[in-house]
Amino acid sequence: MPSPNTGSESAIREDRVAALCSGGLDSAVMLVELAKAGHSVYPIYVRCGLAWEQEERKSLDRFLRETRSPGIRPVVVLDFPMNDVYGQAWYSSGVGIPGYHESDQRWEIPGRNMILLSKAAVWCALNSTGAVALGILSTNPFPDATPRFFSAMSEALSLGLGHPLRILRPFGKLHKADVVRLGRGLPLELTLSCASPVDHAHCGRCGKCRERIEAFAEAGISDPTEYAGSNTLTH
Repeated sequence: MPSPNTGSESAIREDRVAALCSGGLDSAVMLVELAKAGHSVYPIYVRCGLAWEQEERKSLDRFLRETRSPGIRPVVVLDFPMNDVYGQAWYSSGVGIPGYHESDQRWEIPGRNMILLSKAAVWCALNSTGAVALGILSTNPFPDATPRFFSAMSEALSLGLGHPLRILRPFGKLHKADVVRLGRGLPLELTLSCASPVDHAHCGRCGKCRERIEAFAEAGISDPTEYAGSNTLTH
């Protein structure tokens, strides 16, 4: 991890990118793609108090150990506890997690991207980093995932920190199936896209698992994911 800067005049390293990551399929593939493009990639995992974070971190570590990309630096773990705000919401308590056939709108975690970007932006300002990347896809339906939001957030963070900051969305025009194709050859089975993992395996019954199952099917690539109970699920 680079040493924090205490002054505002330190030069920004243009080759350095902070990459918000969760251990999920999209952000994991994004890390590798950024490294392949020649960036020094600093994966940032922000702990907020979500029910599945412990398993996410394990998945992220397993994926990075297996890929061994020299351009990807050790994971930076930051804390931004939100339990006092989240209360007993499903994403905090793990109770009432949206099921396989529930609408995408049920998956909103209010202010999720604002939280992640705010914490990561301060890290960037203190570590000579002028860009932060997210694995947002074109299908994300939430208000803090629009081009207008990211433009305004980039301007606000740059102004508030006195530090020019670009927000990169390298997958902003892609669907999940596109990411699966892009990540073909990577150990995608080590990524985690599940809100209710069971003994390190995907539950196969939540909406996040549905997205993953459908993405592999649409991509025409055999799904290597381990799902709890069976590799062939019925819903």
